[in-house]
Amino acid sequence: MFIEPNYQSNKSGWIEVVCGSMFSGKTEELIRRLKRARIANMKVEIFKPSIDTRYHSSNIVSHNENTVDAFAVDKASKIIESIGDSEVVGIDEAQFFDHEIVDVCIALANKGKRVIVAGLDMDYLGKPFGPMPDILAIANYVTKLHAVCVRCGGIASYSYRISKVNDQVVLGEKEHYEARCRNCFTY
Repeated sequence: MFIEPNYQSNKSGWIEVVCGSMFSGKTEELIRRLKRARIANMKVEIFKPSIDTRYHSSNIVSHNENTVDAFAVDKASKIIESIGDSEVVGIDEAQFFDHEIVDVCIALANKGKRVIVAGLDMDYLGKPFGPMPDILAIANYVTKLHAVCVRCGGIASYSYRISKVNDQVVLGEKEHYEARCRNCFTY
């Protein structure tokens, strides 16, 4: 269980990462943390890559249909331009950003912001995905979530692509992907 750091006692910022496979609850956990920050009367800004239009053009929406308002941006640098006086910055689907997102996270944390990043740690081939390995390396806190394997019911860490498309980025959910454990992923 993740225990949120005490923001008032830590005047420097930090970076939290929530990662895992498709259907593991990453966005749900990001939304939960952001809502708790708002309950604590903290100023929160939330961002997602503009490429992700699966559920909504700008809002962040979990597979369970929980939603929060967000800004869709086409470049990571636009996050810094848009944070204003926020204390907490949420970033969803970080794997879809360019590698500049790493520097953006560092800059925000260095400005005293709590940065909460969610994203896939591996692509459909089981390889590190986009800038996520670098974000994981600089994070102060990492939470890896797991789904349930659709084939055997085990702990799933992989996003298995069931469609025949070979591009690294294919937006979708159950029509393109299923969560699988290591054994069922390599089967």
